[in-house]
Amino acid sequence: MLVHPARVCPLSQNAPRRGPVVYWMTREQRAADNWGLLHAAGLAKQDRVPLAVLFALAPTYPGATTRHSDFMLRGLAETEAALRAHNIPIFLVPGDPAATVPAFLHQIGAGTCVTDFDPMRSKRRWQGAVAAAFAGALVEVDGHNVVPCRTASPRRDYAAATLRPKIHRVLAEFLEPFPELPRFAAANLDACDPVDWAAAADAATADPAVPPVSPVADLIPGTAAAKAALADFATNRLPGYATRRNDPNAGAVSGLSPYFHFGQLAPQRAALDILAAKDRAPADADAYLEELIIRRELADNFCHYTPDYDQFSALPDWAQKTLAAHAGDARPSVYAPAAFEAGATHSALWNAAQGQLVRTGRIHGYMRMYWAKKILEWSASPQAAIDIALTQNDRYALDGRDPNGVVGVLWSVGGLHDRPWAARPVYGQVRYMNERGCRRKFDVNAYIAGNR
Repeated sequence: MLVHPARVCPLSQNAPRRGPVVYWMTREQRAADNWGLLHAAGLAKQDRVPLAVLFALAPTYPGATTRHSDFMLRGLAETEAALRAHNIPIFLVPGDPAATVPAFLHQIGAGTCVTDFDPMRSKRRWQGAVAAAFAGALVEVDGHNVVPCRTASPRRDYAAATLRPKIHRVLAEFLEPFPELPRFAAANLDACDPVDWAAAADAATADPAVPPVSPVADLIPGTAAAKAALADFATNRLPGYATRRNDPNAGAVSGLSPYFHFGQLAPQRAALDILAAKDRAPADADAYLEELIIRRELADNFCHYTPDYDQFSALPDWAQKTLAAHAGDARPSVYAPAAFEAGATHSALWNAAQGQLVRTGRIHGYMRMYWAKKILEWSASPQAAIDIALTQNDRYALDGRDPNGVVGVLWSVGGLHDRPWAARPVYGQVRYMNERGCRRKFDVNAYIAGNR
């Protein structure tokens, strides 16, 4: 099936050539509910040529650890099984994707390569290298956003208030059911041996500049686990979500962000399932869909249209001015990055949030805001705070190295997608949070006790 044309964007000027279609899987690591794979399959069926899936395993990825590679590779093993059930092979190629992807495409004589939309800098660098080296057509499909990023807005949006009406105007057009992935002839698997995922895990190396981080034992990766988690949330935790989501002790959140980040679950699948459950909890469903669609797609919008998305220069002008004006303010404490990493601040609440992140690979959304704002308050400069918060989030969080993490940190530290508030030391007019506010919202002592 060929997908909605607004999801598809050419990344090179080359016309398609006769030859196999390759789906270069990057952001969307699943067989079902995958618009990029469906588009590649439709092209292959239309031209009566073979279809192959390629996954390029980079030797290192900035900030990546064994925690991330373990979750990703175990999920990919399940994806391979689902693909092979449709007679679609997957090839795992180690090395720098900028070199290995064009080499693979040339080796098999590919005519078209379809890949995933991804606004992160490293992925765009890989895409540019492949576009320059591949003689066939390279096209990108946005299978992550319900409304494709470029369709939703042609520019960086100031806030959710400006992006929301743009998305809602066309949401019904794109929020459609997923078709089934077509099955190919058995010959499509000829001479395509299964991947040795255990060997791939042994060969996968973390960024040598990053301290070792162990896998998370209590979270099962893969599409089956993701769909089970979605069903559990829709049945058991969606009712009451709007009022309980900001209590980190309530266990009310969906827990789906690692699955979204690794592409093991389509956000559109979650949206469809939550809409199906809306009659039971309409206000709660609306609250979740606002986060799932509007806020998540606002993060992609920011990173896509902001090349320096992880820098102080990416903040709104008002925030840059107010933070610069207060850059010389005395800090109550200034901690080195190692102290933040070790959870060795004077605040038991902040240390508990860091402990939750390090131990579980997850941090409650409300606590991530408090956590990042205190890094601003206790760092030598706003840019230092951005660097420290992103490093810690990307290193330990299973949903790190993601537009949502970038935007979450820049919202907290630099007022991104927010408005000016009353001025105070260090923060200037950036929104302030403190422990007293947390204590009004939830049982702080219980949270600390549970995350020592």
